[in-house]
Amino acid sequence: MQRLETLRRQAYVIRLTIAQLLVALAGALLAWVVADSGSATSVVLGALVAFLPQAFFVHRMAIFQQRAPASRNALRLFRAEAGKFGLTVALFAIVLSTVPPSNPAFFFSAYVAVVLMHWLAPWLMPRELRN
Repeated sequence: MQRLETLRRQAYVIRLTIAQLLVALAGALLAWVVADSGSATSVVLGALVAFLPQAFFVHRMAIFQQRAPASRNALRLFRAEAGKFGLTVALFAIVLSTVPPSNPAFFFSAYVAVVLMHWLAPWLMPRELRN
């Protein structure tokens, strides 16, 4: 049986991922209704620039596996965070140079909305796993 700590991490990541995808979808639909399909594309690109590095971080930290010894966790954390930062910079550079957003306000708003979902994530946790 998995430890409670592992179950907490898994529930947090799953609920955060669902919330981020829902925010991205709602933003894309809102942009499509308010503006046009180009703005909806900008929202999707902004959400992907925020979502993909977070997925990379979760994968590198092995969130869905049992905890490793503390000495390896610190090194794993630094490597995952450095990779996440590098991937974020690379994705911004790629998106802004190859596919300039038709509406930068929607692009950056979607990026910020997806990143800020981390602040709301504790409210998404079941009450018995919050403690």
